[in-house]
Order: sequence, then structure tokens, then C-alpha cells
Amino acid sequence: MSSADPTERTWPSGAAPQPGLAAQAQELAEGGSTSQALVAAALARIEASRHTLNAFRQLRTEAALAEAAEADRRLAAGERLPLLGVPVAVKDDTDVAGMPTYFGCDGHLPAASADSEAVRRLRAAGAVIVGKTNSCELGQWAFTEGHAFGTTRNPWNTAHTPGGSSGGSAAAVAAGLVPAALGSDGAGSIRIPAAWTHLVGIKPQRGRISVHPHSDAFQGLTVNGPLARTVADAALLLDAAAGAHPHDPHRPPAVDASAAARRDPGRLRIGLALGPPLTLTRNAPHPEVLRAVTALAEVLARLGHHVEEARPRYGLIGLSFVPRATAGIAELAARHPEPGLLDPRTRSALRTGTRLGGRVVRAARAREVRQHRRLGAFFDPAASGYDVLLTPTTAAPPPRVGAFDGLSAWRTDLAMTAACPYAWPWNVLGWPGVNVPAGFTGDGLPVGAQLLGPSRSEERLISLAAQLEADRRWYEHRPPAPGPSRTSGS
Repeated sequence: MSSADPTERTWPSGAAPQPGLAAQAQELAEGGSTSQALVAAALARIEASRHTLNAFRQLRTEAALAEAAEADRRLAAGERLPLLGVPVAVKDDTDVAGMPTYFGCDGHLPAASADSEAVRRLRAAGAVIVGKTNSCELGQWAFTEGHAFGTTRNPWNTAHTPGGSSGGSAAAVAAGLVPAALGSDGAGSIRIPAAWTHLVGIKPQRGRISVHPHSDAFQGLTVNGPLARTVADAALLLDAAAGAHPHDPHRPPAVDASAAARRDPGRLRIGLALGPPLTLTRNAPHPEVLRAVTALAEVLARLGHHVEEARPRYGLIGLSFVPRATAGIAELAARHPEPGLLDPRTRSALRTGTRLGGRVVRAARAREVRQHRRLGAFFDPAASGYDVLLTPTTAAPPPRVGAFDGLSAWRTDLAMTAACPYAWPWNVLGWPGVNVPAGFTGDGLPVGAQLLGPSRSEERLISLAAQLEADRRWYEHRPPAPGPSRTSGS
């Protein structure tokens, strides 16, 4: 079997691909399976992959099985909810009552006293939370490795990272451990691992999914969002988790993501931007990334869209991102009960974020209005603007695990910026974006492309992603089933 041809990948006997989120919900509603069977199977897959993928930090084995039994009773009584009895996972930056929220850190942390708003809404939709997935420490890096939990690996090739910081969620979904998972995105942390594991990852509009008990995570940069193998599954999880807490400062009007996934997007004007925003690195995007994203642009043109090269005016948007990101890290790191256990790079970010806090952060946030105007002009219909911006999600394929070991905080930031320069401006803006699978390198490693839009444009982006999916059928390509460690090329 050639690793360069993902269409040749087969699943071993008895290890058939698991159905997706919507399919499992339908199967339960029609009586074709039980929640107890689906949850037990998910937990068994997670345990079997623990020493190869290491996707999960914590499991809720007994509680999840008890909740599955209750879901079966409710289903038998005729109750129907969008996700009743379906196993899902959440990232370990998300509060689940009775479990610590480690967020990639070491040490003894107290258990959360209540569910986060997103988890509360998933439970209200009937989902069974089976566990919490690994994240790098405080979500800072585009890899999911740390001394507190080890190394999370990419199911397509375990010698490589699935990305970060939602790498555990991405690995879990790509490997079929769970049908979908919640992640968070403060600088591409949903879209980057989705690109590197051949998934759909949605970064919603700021406020679409509550980050409560935080009111403004990472100075407004971070949002919660879904990772799934299909657009419909990602939209279903988005709909289930969406909604505001009464104390949330951002409350965008509701959308129906699932309906958007079934709707034709119409003929759109799409700008293709292969050049990244200005950064301190000068690394050119990898040729195979450019090839894959250009091929995706050609598919969009064949589907009837007007596609042309474009140059969005990013300006010096990084001057707003850096103080907000480091201040967000500092706020979390300062609350850790055992700061000596934090990675030296985290302690460096704590010092930097403390220096840049206060007035510098307020000035950075104040620039957002001007940034909205400048980049909003790219989408202004009065000026024949574009409907969608298409860019690579990353500049490079997934790096090898350990590639960032031993680097200083500064060199880690430079290396990450070189690999991932495209995603973070949309976190500054608070606008939505969707990663879609763009193909594979010659070595069989996944790469992705971003569909980006202006404020509150999730429905258009989801409709366009669904149209692409119907043509490309990327969900048919899956990594090998979890099993013995597979580290070809290591």
C-alpha cells in the first residue's frame, strides 16, 4: 500500500469505519443500536489507542456508561433530541463538572464545580461526554505535546503531530474514536489540526458558542467550535453547542448550520490569497500545500464560482494579536497553583503578557474597529467585493513529533509562525472560518484550506464547504484503524 495514495487505505477485518455523528443519532432514533453499545465501543477504541495516539487526557467511563443507559431509557420512551445517546468528546480547556480542567498543564487542579455553557448545551441536546481530549499547555502551540501528558500523535502517520492546540480532539475524530469533538480556536487551534488530520473544522463567529465560565477568552481571540469528518456532522455539533450564557458579552444572532449544510451556496466571488499576512518569518509556503490549495480553487471554478487571485489588506494585524495572545496566556498561567510545573516557554509568555497587559492590550483591542473596516472592504458588496476568501490553512504539512523540543519560547514562536501564518488574523477579527481537507502530500500527509468570510457568515461558508464535499468526497479517505504504533519514516 502506498502511503502517498490515501484512496488505497483499507481497514482491517473487524475494524470497519465508524458512522458519523448524524448517522449515529439516526441509528439510535431508529432503534438500530443502543447508546450503551455506542459509548462502550467508543471507550474501548480510546483505550486501545491510548499508547499509540494518546488523544485523551481524562475519561468519564462509569459516568458515560450510566448516562448512556439513561439515554436508552429515554429513547425507548419515545424521547428524541438531536444527539440523544451519541458519544462525543470535548477539549480539556472546557469545564465538565466533577473533572479538573488541566488545559495541558501538570499539577493538582481542583475539579470543576459546574459544566461550561457549551457542555451544558451538548448535554441538553442529549450527547454523552465520554472524556476530555489532550491540548498543549494553555493552548499556545500548533502541536499537542507536553510533559504533563506525553505526545498526541497523528492517525495518518504517528511520527507526525496532529497539530494543536485541539490536537487531541482532531486525532480522536480522525481515528474514529468518537464521531465528533469540540475544540477551541485562538490562533487556528481548530483549523490547523483539522487541516493536518483531514477533517472539517469550524471556527465560528465570536460568541456563537459560549466560552463561559470565561467571559472573553484570551482577550477575545478564542472561540469554541466543532471538528468532524463531514460538514453535516460539524454543523450538527455546532447547532447543538451554540448559544449564549446570560453573562456573555457577545451574542450574535442565531444561525441554522445544519440547514446551511443542505443548501446550495449560489454562485460566489472567491478571492484566492496564497500569500500569508506579514510576519517575522520569510518562509515560503510548502509547494505541495500551494498545489493542493490551487487545485481546490480550480474545483471551485469548475463548480461555477468566480475565482481569482486576490490580496487582502491585512496590514500590521500582528501588532494586535501578540499582546492579546500573551496577555491571555498570562491570565491563565498566573492562576496555576503550582507555577513551577509550567513549561519554561509558558513562564516566558507569562512574563511577556504581564508586561504587555493593561494599556497595551486595551490599545490592541481598540484597533479591532479599524481592522474590521480595512479587511471588511475586501467583502464589501458595494465595491464589488468578494464573498469568500480562500487561503491555505497552514504553510506546511504536519511536522514530526518532537520538532519543537528544546526550543526557546522565541524560537518556538518563530517556528510555529513559519508553519502556520494564515489562521490567526481571523481570531483578531472574531469572524468565522472553515477548514476543509485539500488533499495529501506525496508522503500521504493531509493538508487543508480555509474558507474565510466577514462577520456572521458561517451559513455561507458551511454551504460552500458542503458543496465542495459533495464533489471531493473527502470523507471516503480515512487513516488506518488504531492499532500497533505506526511510525513509518521515523
